This record gives sequence, structure tokens and C-alpha cells, in this order.
Amino acid sequence: MSAPAEWMVLLRHGHSEWNLSDRFTGWSDIPLTEVGIAEAAAAGRRLVQAGLAFDEVHGSVLQRTRQTAEALLTAMGTPEVPLYTTWRLNERHYGTLQGMNKQEIFATWGEQASRRWWRGYVEPPPSLDWDDPRHPRFDPLYAALASDGLPASESLRDCQQRMLPYWNDVLVPRLRAGRRLLVISHGNTLRGLVMHLEGLSAEEMERVEIPSGVPLRVRFAADLTVLGHEWLAVPAVVPVA
Repeated sequence: MSAPAEWMVLLRHGHSEWNLSDRFTGWSDIPLTEVGIAEAAAAGRRLVQAGLAFDEVHGSVLQRTRQTAEALLTAMGTPEVPLYTTWRLNERHYGTLQGMNKQEIFATWGEQASRRWWRGYVEPPPSLDWDDPRHPRFDPLYAALASDGLPASESLRDCQQRMLPYWNDVLVPRLRAGRRLLVISHGNTLRGLVMHLEGLSAEEMERVEIPSGVPLRVRFAADLTVLGHEWLAVPAVVPVA
């Protein structure tokens, strides 16, 4: 019988197209920029330097995580490592904020409420209307899921509760079997996972930042309790003029 894994790596996808205009992306399926792809490749080289290799990669169904996985695994020289995707690892759904930039949001709802929505744990942003074309029920990516189970907006707590069944039912058994896992996801989804793993309060979670393109290695005891974590620093990627 395999010994439980001693570590797991978490990674937030690289720079995407909507980062350029400071727009809230959420479940919008926006691709990486060339900088984002270069960030993923740099993370892959850093992981090789750290002596790490993977049996499996798990990511969201959004293309920016798939592109990150492909560029990273290619840079590691292991493009054959399987990638498993699930909507449960999607970014938090930002409701009506999706597609808007921060200045537009401030102008519409005010800065205080807006910051409470995107940094707080409990309160979700305003929901999309059922017939809004941005609602995920219209997206072919989710055609196999029940429409009434798809979010029209999520708080960080909602996002965390949507993600945790995948952690408990899929990732934990693989870690117990000794599988070396890389989880490529999104800032809020990974914040919720870190909060769960390290037993952080809602107040402590609000101070947690997950930088894009920087691997986070989480170390486990034999019972998969968290012993600690470390960031694997990656040289900054400079855009080509």
C-alpha cells in the first residue's frame, strides 16, 4: 500500500487577457496572454529546479487553467501527465460584476460595498438575472449540469463550499494513495482551499493573497494534516515589446 503524499503544489493561473483592462473575470472563459503562458513555463522550470514531478494535474474547466497546465508541463518535459478538469475548481462567480472593471463597479455601487463583495467571505455580489446571457446555464461547458445548481453569483464562502467536495472526494483519496498532485486554479478558489487546510478564520483569510504563476508547495504529515507551506519564487516575466 502506498504511503500518503508528503506534499501537494497549488498554482494560480498566469496573466489573462482581462487582466490588461482590470476586469473581473470569474467564470468568463478568457485566455491567457503571452505573458501568462510565459509565467506558466517559468513556473514549470522552477518546479524542475526544486526537484518536483507530478502524477496528475487538476484544474478548472476554464481555458486559462488548461493553457497554464499545458505550458507548465511542456516546460517540465512531462507533457504526458494527465490533466483532470472540474467546474468545482472554477474561479468564484462574480455575478453582475463579471466583465466590469473596478472603476465601473465603484461608480455603480460605491467603493465600500464593492470592496466588501470582492474581499469579504460571506456577502456575494449582486446576482445575474436568470435570463442574462452571462448566466452559466447558457454556456456549453456546463450543459451536463443542472441549471438550478449553477451559481449566478458567489461569495468566497459559496466558492469554498462548492470546491470542498472535490477536495474531500477526489484529491484527498489521491493524496492518501501517494499521488503527487498539482492543482491549477484561480485566486479565490485557492484562497478558500488554503483557508480550509490551515484552519484560518474569515478575518485571516481576507489577508491571504495568491499571486499568479508562483507555485505554493503544501507539506503534509502522514495523516494529511498541514505541516506548513512554502512559495517557490519564480523570476518575473518581462513582456516583449
